[in-house]
Amino acid sequence: MSAFGRGETADDLLAALLDGMDAALCAFDADGVITHWNREAERILGWSAIEAVGRKGFAGWAVRAADAQDVHDRLMAAQEVPGRQVHEFALLTKDGGRVLVRTQSAGVPGADGKPAGVYCAFSEVHAQIDLERSIALSEALMEDASWGVVLVDVDLRPAVVNVHAARAFGSGRTVLLGRPLGELLAQGVEELEGALQHVLAEGAPPAPLELWVSVRGPEGVRRRCWRCGFLRLASPLAEEPVPLGVALLFQDVTEARQAQLDTAQLRFRSHQLYRAGRAAAECEDPAEAAAVRLEFALAGFAEHALVDVLDVLDGSPRERVRLLRWAAFPPGSLPGLPEPGAIPVRYEAGHPALQALDRAGSVRAGAPRGQADAAWAGARRWPEDAAHALCTVLRSRGRNLGTLTFLRGPSRPAFERADAAYAEEVAARVAADLDLAGRSPRKA
Repeated sequence: MSAFGRGETADDLLAALLDGMDAALCAFDADGVITHWNREAERILGWSAIEAVGRKGFAGWAVRAADAQDVHDRLMAAQEVPGRQVHEFALLTKDGGRVLVRTQSAGVPGADGKPAGVYCAFSEVHAQIDLERSIALSEALMEDASWGVVLVDVDLRPAVVNVHAARAFGSGRTVLLGRPLGELLAQGVEELEGALQHVLAEGAPPAPLELWVSVRGPEGVRRRCWRCGFLRLASPLAEEPVPLGVALLFQDVTEARQAQLDTAQLRFRSHQLYRAGRAAAECEDPAEAAAVRLEFALAGFAEHALVDVLDVLDGSPRERVRLLRWAAFPPGSLPGLPEPGAIPVRYEAGHPALQALDRAGSVRAGAPRGQADAAWAGARRWPEDAAHALCTVLRSRGRNLGTLTFLRGPSRPAFERADAAYAEEVAARVAADLDLAGRSPRKA
């Protein structure tokens, strides 16, 4: 290929590159004559490259006469100073309008190192400001936002994590990148991944979504409630929308939601106590009234309830105190356990029910890892599916009458202090009924 051919190809390549730029660009030689003018410059000002190239500066066509010298001097001064110079000018469009542009200009050195001209990139000020706002917004979200921001790629792995989100996960920002969500969350992974996949496929939901998740952290697993918003990210450079991932924005609303749940739970339990009291008042037999109260107490609280009454041998030492099974609720639901009657329940020393008697209070117990363990439950004379237990004492007129045990399966959470307070309130009412029914401790 001849030297002319190579030069012509290089010129075509340069023209294609300049015309493909998103920013308007023009170039001046050392005398201020325009040598290059791309399509974006033509779009903004309306002057074509044929009309612009070869003119000396903007005077007489693209700038007002009063501003021409100042604009020329400030642009050409970029040859004499290092780095880029940023200015704002009001230029004229071909149809006579005015447009405020922001320019970045820099000197172009020649082969001998001397100034050979200036290149100038410019864009409409409002477009530049929009870009700067977008960049500033991104930086603020990543650093200063008061809610968590996580950018998830199409493989549902964190690609960018802001400071607030890193604190919520209890880890450093870089440590979280690229890790599967299943490594970060112990529970709630399926719900969160399902929401992210829905956003990738169909777009963001119309309203925020609240998710309960269990976050793995250095101090252990923490259960949190996140109010989540989702945004599908698509490339602005592609002709067809190409998904880049999903932006997850969330706030931790655990305290507020837990307070609402506690209030609702307290309201429900108070209503259950009220209904149980009304129903028990209609029972002629106090023992039947006690059974009614326990049936109401089980709703939403536990799967099983066991009532054991105290049987004290005459003159026996304290450790020979025995418990007799009075009832199990729901009736007939616990095959294989001691039946109500006169045969003592074979509780071993240290059993939670015996501890409750000694303390005259409540004792909570749980299977290892909170899972159903037949051996653990069998040793305590409880059903095989029991994973959590709450034993409390039945007291009336200053005396221990027996114990009340509530049992939950592995699908329920362990008993907490609020549960113990409710169980004690139920136990006090059941104990009064049993006392009235003559179920006081008997001596053999």
